[in-house]
Amino acid sequence: MVLARQKRGPGGLMLSDAKIRAAKPQAKPYKLTDSHRLYLLVKPGGSKLWKWSYRYGDKQKTMHLGIYPMVSLVDARAKRDEARSRLADGHDPAVARKLEVQANIEAGQMTFERVARAWHEISAPQWAAVHAADVLRSLERDVFPDLGSIPIRELTVPIVYEVLKAIEDRGAIETAKRVRQRISGVFVYAIAKGLADHDPAERLGAVLKPLRRKNQPAITDLARLRKMINDAEEDFARPITRLALRLLALTAVRPNELRGARWVEFESLNGPLPLWRIPAARMKGDLDRKEEIGGDHLVPLTPQCLAVLRALWPLTGSYALLFPSNRDVHRPMSENAIGYLLNRAGYHGHHVPHGFRAAFSTIMNEWAEREGKLGDRAIIDLMLAHVPKEKVEGAYNRAAYMPRRGELAQVWADLLSDGLPPPNVLVDRPSKLTGDNSRRRLPAPVPSNFAFPLGGRRERT
Repeated sequence: MVLARQKRGPGGLMLSDAKIRAAKPQAKPYKLTDSHRLYLLVKPGGSKLWKWSYRYGDKQKTMHLGIYPMVSLVDARAKRDEARSRLADGHDPAVARKLEVQANIEAGQMTFERVARAWHEISAPQWAAVHAADVLRSLERDVFPDLGSIPIRELTVPIVYEVLKAIEDRGAIETAKRVRQRISGVFVYAIAKGLADHDPAERLGAVLKPLRRKNQPAITDLARLRKMINDAEEDFARPITRLALRLLALTAVRPNELRGARWVEFESLNGPLPLWRIPAARMKGDLDRKEEIGGDHLVPLTPQCLAVLRALWPLTGSYALLFPSNRDVHRPMSENAIGYLLNRAGYHGHHVPHGFRAAFSTIMNEWAEREGKLGDRAIIDLMLAHVPKEKVEGAYNRAAYMPRRGELAQVWADLLSDGLPPPNVLVDRPSKLTGDNSRRRLPAPVPSNFAFPLGGRRERT
């Protein structure tokens, strides 16, 4: 390219906006020079291009800084000064800028959804399959529609909060808290990979609505709940305490209802529809509730529940109570026995025996929402012996929806039992850290084809 002679202003090499605006195109391109090798190239077509000349090593190079007036004189000088600083540090400014542009392009491609799926792919092998699928579904349902296409570096605290607030506003407070934890997990992964600098979800838990738990802490994350049960069952305890914990988790009854359970309350254990009928007199409530006709609470028994009862029968089948006291077989086990077991396993302040009801309600209601079975919400409340708010007068049918209750009980038992050992294994585990108790002779396990006794007498198979 042949350039016309360089034009110089009356004040020397320094340019001004007035001089640049006044520059007219000529037959050949020409330069208007500024300080430190910055110049404006005026082309015959009228375009004006900012350029900067520099030497890197033994090569003379030129760097393009933009088009005037999109890049002003002030901006051009700032870009030149930045390039000079990089050159002083030993970097080729043109190469450094290309790398920066490429990095920006790649950062723009690293959307939240792309990073979240990479995080899930790495994390999923550490989780149960059901939990892994639930995590991904919650992100796809509640997060990706709003945040999925945004580069992860551009997400801010207010943007993330709006997503969590929308979940809260539909009444899913526990879900909002879980989603916040999962978003935070994605950002921890992104930070480790150099894709983000901070976690905007980290402290949002403090501004989300609190759960109404009334001093009844509960673990409502399925994976953590299973781990807690397994940890507790591996700790030292009486076999019947371990089995009581497992049956409590499977049935989600109140702890006192479990402690007072009697063998005569269990019906059709050898039939197609086994049932635990808890008398109204033993249920929580006032005198009217306890004397209510037809007020027995009916608990469908899944195969997992029956497995607990089979393991328990050799230990307490000759007594009236399923879970008698260690000191007096005519009295129920201590109301603190299961709680102390959870505390010893390291879950003090995280979960109490009553917390299995909150866990059942939360997990099963989320399951119903996920599966599009919102009609199951009322049935889930019925399984917890909750009377619906719309009940005004008259007897409430506590035996309603039994077939569906049995199906939901089976869903819960399958979710909860995944990865847990069979109940008969719990009988053989030691009850004390020291002494001969860990080597005591235990009753022979009940065979899988065992038929429970009828009329109070044990049947032989």
